[in-house]
Amino acid sequence: MADFRQMRRFRQQLTDEEARAILKNGSEGVLALLGDGGYPYAVPLNYFFDGEKLIFHGATSGHKYDAIKNYEKASFCVISKKDIVPEKLTTYYKSVIVFGKIHILQGTDEARDECMKLGLHVLPNKEKVSTDIEENFKHLAVFVMEIEHITGKEYKPPVRE
Repeated sequence: MADFRQMRRFRQQLTDEEARAILKNGSEGVLALLGDGGYPYAVPLNYFFDGEKLIFHGATSGHKYDAIKNYEKASFCVISKKDIVPEKLTTYYKSVIVFGKIHILQGTDEARDECMKLGLHVLPNKEKVSTDIEENFKHLAVFVMEIEHITGKEYKPPVRE
């Protein structure tokens, strides 16, 4: 396992339990990959967190697919709460960054099952999700991110003494 940096502003760090709750309750985030020519490639997408790993989906071709196929390491960011405070020129928020390795599932029962979990998390209509998966399954890739490190952060107003 890699050596991950400690958070610089450690007083703002969320507990592991709080960070995982943000992941569990969310459905959108930004996946950052190593893209073409060594440039970062960050793509917003839906996800499902099962408590241990993150599930994404996409096409069996394209920039995201190629980036994951070529380099398994990635990071993923979710912002759960944000309150813009114009009079203070700041934003209060909670966020989580996950680091891990991604592998691709295609054409297997496991891919279908993981995609169903994601689909039901985003749209809780089993019939619609199942039909959509079956109609698109041969062109569908499921990306599973095994988590190596999670950091959660909260920025809120300072407490006055």
